[in-house]
Amino acid sequence: MHKKLSAFLKYSFFLLLGVFLVWWSLQQIPANEMQSFRKAFTNVHYELILPVFLILSSSHVFRAIRWRLLMQPLGYKPTFYNTFFAVMIGYLANLAVPRLGEVLKCTILSKYEGIPAEKLVGTIVTERAIDVVCLLLVFVTAFLLQYEIVFAFTEKYLLKPMQGANGNISTGKITLLITIVALVIGLLFFVLNKYKHLIIIQKIRKVIKGIWLGIVSIKNMQNPGLFVITTIAIWGLYVLGTYVGFKGTNGTDTLGISVAFTALAFGSVGMIITPGGIGSYALFLAIAMQENGIAYGLGYANGTIQWFAQFLVVLIVGFISMLLLPLFNKSKRENEKQPHSTQ
Repeated sequence: MHKKLSAFLKYSFFLLLGVFLVWWSLQQIPANEMQSFRKAFTNVHYELILPVFLILSSSHVFRAIRWRLLMQPLGYKPTFYNTFFAVMIGYLANLAVPRLGEVLKCTILSKYEGIPAEKLVGTIVTERAIDVVCLLLVFVTAFLLQYEIVFAFTEKYLLKPMQGANGNISTGKITLLITIVALVIGLLFFVLNKYKHLIIIQKIRKVIKGIWLGIVSIKNMQNPGLFVITTIAIWGLYVLGTYVGFKGTNGTDTLGISVAFTALAFGSVGMIITPGGIGSYALFLAIAMQENGIAYGLGYANGTIQWFAQFLVVLIVGFISMLLLPLFNKSKRENEKQPHSTQ
């Protein structure tokens, strides 16, 4: 009961944060831009729905392929279909409860492929670590392509909170942050070693061991080249999807690929803040486009449309995956039970 209440309160907080950001973002639209904001929704280029759908769906296909590659060094080769279904159902679950999808992905493959969930946790952590590196590379690329814009954004939203009263970076704030992180890590190590006889601690240590196995499995990967290709494909499709998304409304259709890198970098931050990026994703895309000369109202409208396109892909493909998962595995079990014919 306590866990359910905690999960409910956590989700409610982030959902309310997303709703607040939607309301706050709308309040930031100047009165003289409100008409262009509304007009953008009446002039959407619907013929781009199919290409955007295919682009975003393809990125999820490559993500499933990459996840399978991470499992191979551990001695497991799940079917592509079950892996893809797990990925999409995981994304769908994240729309309801943040991070629930990561747990569900492991549970699905554990059930249908017999892979220990604690070992899959390690591959999930590895994936997230790789994605963080890729996001940093996107930021670097955006920084090289649009130096002034990215620097201004970083200074305003990341460095300013760390500044003191004199306007310089506060050494005290940075020291406090580092101290808190060090204390948390130290406390974690103390508890895990001091109370390792407890069942709950043993389970936590087992999960941590699985995480470590997942991380070190990269060096034993059978096809590192394919892993690199799929990673590039995932993030390349993200950039392409953002670029094509600009073409969805009049006025933003002139934005180039360099702006797509900046918008993706900003938008990815928004995706982290709220469940599914509700409110925050469109907000950060609007900021990126505003810095590139697009009126905030129009940029927010385009960002909202791009967020909705991603939401629809997860909703539709995720729901179809939920339907196909048991059907596919039922057919798979029936085929395995059939006796093989002999000549």
